[in-house]
Amino acid sequence: MLYSVSLPLIIGGALAYCINILSSAMERRFWPKAKKKWAIGLRRPTAILLALVIIVAVIAWVLRLVLPQFISAISSFFSSVPSVADNFNKWLNDSNHASAIASQLETTKVDWTSIQSKLMKFVSTGLSGIFSSSISIFGSLSKGLFNFILAFTFAIYLVSGKERIANRLNRVMDAFIPAKVMAKTRYVIHVTDNAFSSFISGQTIEAIILGTLCALGMWIFKFPSALPVGALVGITALVPMIGAWIGGAVGFVLIAVTSPLQGVLFVVYIIVLQQIESNLIYPRVVGGSIGLPGILVLAAITVGGGVAGIIGMLLSVPIAATLYQLVRNATLKKENNVPKKAVE
Repeated sequence: MLYSVSLPLIIGGALAYCINILSSAMERRFWPKAKKKWAIGLRRPTAILLALVIIVAVIAWVLRLVLPQFISAISSFFSSVPSVADNFNKWLNDSNHASAIASQLETTKVDWTSIQSKLMKFVSTGLSGIFSSSISIFGSLSKGLFNFILAFTFAIYLVSGKERIANRLNRVMDAFIPAKVMAKTRYVIHVTDNAFSSFISGQTIEAIILGTLCALGMWIFKFPSALPVGALVGITALVPMIGAWIGGAVGFVLIAVTSPLQGVLFVVYIIVLQQIESNLIYPRVVGGSIGLPGILVLAAITVGGGVAGIIGMLLSVPIAATLYQLVRNATLKKENNVPKKAVE
């Protein structure tokens, strides 16, 4: 109950953290040495607005590339259904299958009254189910839209007033928590923040690399829809390890409608590319950005995915990087405090 109520705030906090990474980089480039009040006042709103424009523009660009072709592919599939039915009908008429089916029906005793009652029951149950499902879907959409608006508003509030909010939290914690505990808490928060921000940056770079490789390989092997599928694979690759499979599934639909053989070959290509990405690119790019060895990246994703699914995959790598950095720093500090004779 508490989780479902606070979920919009949790999503808003995560959204604010991601927006803050991009807006902070923008903010450092907008009048960094400004001294006038109007310039200082406009710096943060301009950075936040530009960050949102960039995020929305990238998503809209990918959707504009993919959606028209996906809709066209689905339309082509449904438009080919009548011809398939005609070919099947022709096959029946040109062979003895039609007469065999008709004779089988004649010899079979059919209880039409029972079939009619079952059919009416099925129709009435289906109509009531459709009505209740429509109400449930409408309620879920309304709730989802409300939660998104609430989360987005909360995120903008956090990003725009982060110093003020942090100052008030620090004052409260300094007043009630001992100084030594606060010093260790701030240190852990600082290490965690570096791990998560580096992970998001590394994940973005890895997604760009994977999307580029996918589009380039599709162009070399003459697969259709190279740019849309590559862009979609790059966006979905923001989800570690399994994201590329989602983009690959949509790419298979786009290709298989026009050429089933090329669709199968594309699946083979995605499998090979995913293996290269999982074992070579991802551990090096993401692990290198957060200072975590590649083997620990793979281990963290495996354990996180097994424990908490996609959410576990998203959080396991930065959490592992945080623990790794804390243990590493503590070990180095312990070694520096040990006398040389004791070490020898």
